[in-house]
Amino acid sequence: MRVLLIEDEPDLADAVAVGLEAEGFDVDVARDGDTGLWQALEHDYSVIVLDIMLPGINGYKVCRALRDAGDETPILMLTAKQGAFDEAEALDTGADDFLSKPFAFVVLVARLRALLRRSGRSRAPMLAVDDLTLDPVTHECRRGDALIDLTPRERSLLELLMRRADEVVPRHELLAEVWGHDQSVDSNVLEVYVGYLRKKVDAPFDRSTLLTVRGIGYRLVARG
Repeated sequence: MRVLLIEDEPDLADAVAVGLEAEGFDVDVARDGDTGLWQALEHDYSVIVLDIMLPGINGYKVCRALRDAGDETPILMLTAKQGAFDEAEALDTGADDFLSKPFAFVVLVARLRALLRRSGRSRAPMLAVDDLTLDPVTHECRRGDALIDLTPRERSLLELLMRRADEVVPRHELLAEVWGHDQSVDSNVLEVYVGYLRKKVDAPFDRSTLLTVRGIGYRLVARG
């Protein structure tokens, strides 16, 4: 499940992002309202965590702009402590739930999972390419009956390739979708992670299903 966290407090944003990734979420972080709105409109997310007080446009305006654009992604808004008016306005602008700061991380995770259940986004269908399967909900990956242990980043990369099986997926698309807009990411990191995946989903099973298309990107095929 891919989460967009729009939060300008560096320590809080980093802590929440690390915690959510440990829970199996893939997280993109935006540090201001304008960037957050752009990312939300340009990419597909399962849920959005949105602070109110942000540089640029505030959280209310981000939420309202998304709803006016027809975006129905569940939004959990972070409000001020005991901010009844903040909570009311959050709901009025289209937020699905709110959480007052400071909050317990376990409560944040529980609220996000509840939003996903209510929206139906946590019931994504099983992905399958021949005998390779990936459950987007439980994150369980198997080749036949063999369970394959993947890191969150490996899983995100494999999920994208499986959703577009037999297609050549360009490098820039893979980098944008899996690593987001992290300017510090070296372009060679994609090759490294493709190598990790091959060692897990192909090599132990004497397969060659994850193919390199030179100068373009990568392609996942059913048999190789």
